[in-house]
Amino acid sequence: MEIKIKKLQKILKIKFNDIYLLIQAITHKSYNAKKNYEILEFLGDRVLGLTISNKLIELYPNERVGILDKKFSNLVNKNICCDIGKKLKLNKFVLVGNSKRKILKIENKIISDSCESIIGAIYLDKGFKIAKEFILNNWKDYLMISGETIIDAKTKLQEFSLKKFKSLPEYKLISNTGPRHEPYFKVGVKIKNTKFIYSNGTSKKNAEQSAANMLLKNLDKLWEYRIKVTYYH
Repeated sequence: MEIKIKKLQKILKIKFNDIYLLIQAITHKSYNAKKNYEILEFLGDRVLGLTISNKLIELYPNERVGILDKKFSNLVNKNICCDIGKKLKLNKFVLVGNSKRKILKIENKIISDSCESIIGAIYLDKGFKIAKEFILNNWKDYLMISGETIIDAKTKLQEFSLKKFKSLPEYKLISNTGPRHEPYFKVGVKIKNTKFIYSNGTSKKNAEQSAANMLLKNLDKLWEYRIKVTYYH
């Protein structure tokens, strides 16, 4: 364990005063139900949010709040945290499972959560300044392209539904299967005049995004068909 922690600190470029904080930050609840990273993840999420919010205001002082909010969502979502977690090789360090059941594959959600929990641990061990530096250093590539606001599938579908029908999309959770460390969600979504479209994901949010994306594609195909029919007539 000592060698493992030294390697992780080298990757993070941070030497912890309290090694046990770092160990807690990489401990999943399937490994230790009482002393795990959940509280550090909660804290790290807030430190990340504050840092990115402040940086966006600094980069785009004249931007509308609605646009800043979309940029913020694109920068702090689970997919970005997972990408950064993989770059930090957290999947090689996270402690999951127990002696009776060895888990070989680390799910993306666990990597994402661990990324946030490490931010929380850095904040408690080193203070806000160092935590902020860690975040900005690891998020710099994403911040560089934040000038282009990418709207996610759920937001696009919501905007379309409100504009066309003045109603929100309807999401329905169909199933939640798998063990705690490897959940699998099936979700359906529909808007007015459509049937439910179903998709899956390792989190409810991911499944909803996937379902929304599939429905948008179906709507695009339907719209193209209607244009062709109108044209030929």
